[in-house]
Amino acid sequence: MRRGSGHPSGRQALELLARLGYGARGVTYCLVGGLAVLAAIGVGGQTGGSRSALLILLERPFGWILLGLVAFGLAAFALWRVVEALTDADGYGRSAKGLATRAGHLVSGVTYGGLGLSMMLAALGRGTARQSEDQGARDWTAWLLQQPFGQWLVGAVGLIVIGAGLAFALKAWKGDVCKRLSVPHDARDWVRHVGRFGYAARALTFGLIGGFLIAAAIASRSSEVKGLGGALQALRGEPYGWVLLGLTAAGLAAFGVFGLVQARYRRIDPPDLDAARRAVEDIAR
Repeated sequence: MRRGSGHPSGRQALELLARLGYGARGVTYCLVGGLAVLAAIGVGGQTGGSRSALLILLERPFGWILLGLVAFGLAAFALWRVVEALTDADGYGRSAKGLATRAGHLVSGVTYGGLGLSMMLAALGRGTARQSEDQGARDWTAWLLQQPFGQWLVGAVGLIVIGAGLAFALKAWKGDVCKRLSVPHDARDWVRHVGRFGYAARALTFGLIGGFLIAAAIASRSSEVKGLGGALQALRGEPYGWVLLGLTAAGLAAFGVFGLVQARYRRIDPPDLDAARRAVEDIAR
């Protein structure tokens, strides 16, 4: 797709939404990781997922405004992920790897869109959004298990989640996490270390979540499924669990910091809005 076409203000608006989105995702992971670190060292906090971490904002002065701003940013991130996936804004191409990456971004967009909507409703006082990630995951797993070949479908989802975790692990080990960043040269080393630490933590949590899905498929019980909060709780229950939890939580917080760096320094080349609209219409047809 040819870049630079379309109305400049439209492309600038889309870039701004993308940056707001990366920032909102960063704030979310900082909260999730920070609260879990506090829980690991026994000074409060919680081992919850994104929803429960964000709802903590409502306990602060003007918290509904803070939560509303983060919710708007998450919705902006969802929009960017969908546009990025459909128009191949980052140039992943149509190879098997490229299509898999774009499909992952599309799923990410849907997920963050749902999170942003529920948090906006909570900020407006139109819903508590207190349902945990674990219960939400169990609900859709229970529905999937009732479908033809349901156990196989749940197992396949588990394998996909584990595959995503392995991709994060590879990125943490030798991936160039600064590839799409225009950070100052003297900051590249610490940004690289923070980013790799963050991806390593995501790899571990995705592996656990995928493992729980496979266990649910084998037992045909949705109660086996756990989300991010459940994965962190599982780490806490292991021998020396506070160490495992603390390291993983610190890694998630590091990924949040990396998200804030992305919001400022990521190279974003948005398509023109007409091209994005046509891509969405093609998918809808």
